[in-house]
Amino acid sequence: MSIPATLYWSGEADGHLRLIDQTLLPNALVEMECHDVPTVFEAIRSLRVRGAPAIGIAAAYGLCLAAQQATDASSLRTAVAAAAEHLATSRPTAVNLFWALERMRAWLDEQPADLTVDDLRSALLTEAQTIHDEDRRMCRAIGRRGAPLLAHVQGVLTHCNAGGLATSEYGTALAVIYTAHESGQSLHVYVDETRPLLQGARLTAWELQQHGIHATLICDSMAAHVMQAGRVQAVVVGADRIAANGDVANKIGTYGVALAAAAHGIPFYVAAPSSTFDLALASGQDIPIEQRAAEEITEPFGTRIAPTKINVYNPAFDVTPAEYIAAIICEQGVIQPVTAASIRALLTH
Repeated sequence: MSIPATLYWSGEADGHLRLIDQTLLPNALVEMECHDVPTVFEAIRSLRVRGAPAIGIAAAYGLCLAAQQATDASSLRTAVAAAAEHLATSRPTAVNLFWALERMRAWLDEQPADLTVDDLRSALLTEAQTIHDEDRRMCRAIGRRGAPLLAHVQGVLTHCNAGGLATSEYGTALAVIYTAHESGQSLHVYVDETRPLLQGARLTAWELQQHGIHATLICDSMAAHVMQAGRVQAVVVGADRIAANGDVANKIGTYGVALAAAAHGIPFYVAAPSSTFDLALASGQDIPIEQRAAEEITEPFGTRIAPTKINVYNPAFDVTPAEYIAAIICEQGVIQPVTAASIRALLTH
């Protein structure tokens, strides 16, 4: 069984964006409507929509909403440029956000000056929908490319959520697992809860249940133990940004999982579309790391669990060096070994 669409555009150029409010899962499956750019910004910032590919898609549709407010072609171009700059400040780490916004802006710049405002609105929507459709195809391709890596695996561990909720519909890391499952392979997935916002417990565990895949939820601190116990033979995670040398930024806690996997001789795989690579950054040291609110740790889901006025450090992501990554799976193929040369060879061929 597939889960509902993570996000989609409803109507024609004068329509609106609808998306699953992921902050309410798994207790309630609720769609929210976005009729303007501030609503899209808030949805991205507050993690109502999350996951690098899904953020990029939402931002592209956000520019379509900005175009609705224009009265002529000139004001449309101005409104879209302003909206792109604003949406780019919503979250700093996921490169798909900036990739999608730049692609939409570059496309708009290439359009003839004599197009009407209605023509531009329709064309903007078409480009956003193209980005959306491309992500669907990329996710399916990632699944096909990566599934053979799990051919002799019984237990696989994943961290955070890199499934349909983080993308257009099928996921990146979970696409590999879904494809293996659909081919008849019996897998048992160990799901890190992923503190402090529990995307693994709330989202990945829910997704795997919807797909009928055997899953066991564990605390983040149990990952090394289940590896030591022989329950896991592979790790598959997603990514929010990948530097030119193969260093990967992903949800906080990923680096620790990679270290534990290395200590136990377990392959650590990263699954991500080519749009997640940022070849302008030489290494992971150059990746900006988002700092989140202290309340996410001291008052998770509205309940205070720490003393007041305690100092809090809350980075949303960490960086896993390429040396700990057995392979990166993208829609164009499997990058193995993970080096700057092998990345460029695949992405630029």
